[in-house]
Amino acid sequence: MDDDAKYEVLRNDEDQYSVWAADSTVPAGWHDEGFAGTKDDCLAHIEQVWTDMRPLSLRKKMEEMERERQQQQQAAAGEEQSTN
Repeated sequence: MDDDAKYEVLRNDEDQYSVWAADSTVPAGWHDEGFAGTKDDCLAHIEQVWTDMRPLSLRKKMEEMERERQQQQQAAAGEEQSTN
């Protein structure tokens, strides 16, 4: 492994991260995150910023389900109060 090789951090539309050789073309669907350095530097950066490993689409779906659950609870609480 070339210790002098430079890498960059990439992120896709699902907020997933990857280390990519800086002299390589960024693959379709991935975007330069703006951080570059050694492979270890890039991995350390990813460890700091990628705190939720779930894909963005899953996080959004789970948030939507939680909002629906809260609305159902509020509606049930309102019905209970009106019957008392």
